[in-house]
Amino acid sequence: MVIVFVVLVLAVMVTANWYVWRRLFRDTTSGPGPVRRAGAALIAGGWLLAFGALVAERTGAPFRLQQVLAWPGFLWLALSMYLLLGLLAGEAVRPLLRRWLERRRPAEAPVRQAEPVPVGAPASPEPEGSLPVAAPSRRLFVSRVIGGAAAAAAVGTVGIGTYGVLNGPSVKRVTVPLAKLPRAAHGYRIAVVSDIHLGPVLGRGFAQRVVDTINSTQPDLVAVVGDLVDGSVEDLAPAAAPLRGLNAPAYFVTGNHEYFSGAEQWVEEVRRLGLLPLENARTELPWFDLAGVNDIAGEEEGEGPDFAKALGDRDPARACVLLAHQPVQIHDAVEHGVDLQLSGHTHGGQLWPGNLVAAGANPTLAGLERYGDTQLYVSRGAGAWGPPTRVGAESDITVIQLASRQP
Repeated sequence: MVIVFVVLVLAVMVTANWYVWRRLFRDTTSGPGPVRRAGAALIAGGWLLAFGALVAERTGAPFRLQQVLAWPGFLWLALSMYLLLGLLAGEAVRPLLRRWLERRRPAEAPVRQAEPVPVGAPASPEPEGSLPVAAPSRRLFVSRVIGGAAAAAAVGTVGIGTYGVLNGPSVKRVTVPLAKLPRAAHGYRIAVVSDIHLGPVLGRGFAQRVVDTINSTQPDLVAVVGDLVDGSVEDLAPAAAPLRGLNAPAYFVTGNHEYFSGAEQWVEEVRRLGLLPLENARTELPWFDLAGVNDIAGEEEGEGPDFAKALGDRDPARACVLLAHQPVQIHDAVEHGVDLQLSGHTHGGQLWPGNLVAAGANPTLAGLERYGDTQLYVSRGAGAWGPPTRVGAESDITVIQLASRQP
């Protein structure tokens, strides 16, 4: 079954890329030549870079090589997707544009055979209104218009989406009432940041922008809910160093990408930077309990989430806020009487229409929802994985302001 799935995926990818080459390069040229060959080289080279970037990251290749491959490779993933979507959308426009041209332009006159001209005789002028033989056909013209529009739209979409990520996350503010929260804690602010994804693309400068944004909100507490990094401590310790500058007490739980990057080493590194890791653990703050569980990906290493250990012996009369990377952990949180779970992981879909897939795989894609007596807030994340690009899912840092219902 695995082999069949791989073959089907490869068949779909080959077909999709052949279609992009055909519509973007073959149909926009009048015959074989350097443009068609350059188009084939561009598409093949882009996918080689993308595949190389993914393999280099997962295998722990030299970090400099990861950086060289990551920018062009990951950006190609986003660009190729929007080229395909743009060209597919153009199929609906193609017949309409042809019919419009047929109404606007007269039918082409048949090409006249050239008559022999005696040596030295002046060439006879072309009849008025005749069309030059070399003029592109309507089909070629339509293909160039649609191909050019699709390419411009794809480049513009990826460019704007990449600028949005590199410019840093915006700040969202959400008020969450908790029935058990004492009146003295009314207005308590928790800055929730997830999915920073420091790696070969997003580095120290990006981490500093995230820290500056968090500090500007003047939170009472910072919750880093997983997927901080994509790489080893050896490669990314300098990139993560700005986290030492957080001005409020900060807590950390692992995400699935920490387990791809050496979770044990990163837990110790964030501790060294002044954050307190909550590894299936709980701390009793003055007005509520703050708990954290490991990510589900830790199960393969015997370090998965343990809700009983984190929450089993707590006082149920106290309000409880749980940090858990993946929204799917909400069902265990409900069983253990958690009042509010803070999560990330989904990126809000990151690249439209990826939100449709992410929404099907997670109980909540982004924002605040209620599950029985438990509320779940899912951040869209501060960074990006793979392409440093977001479309239809702006990055954010969320300030959760707790509200008491007690008089």
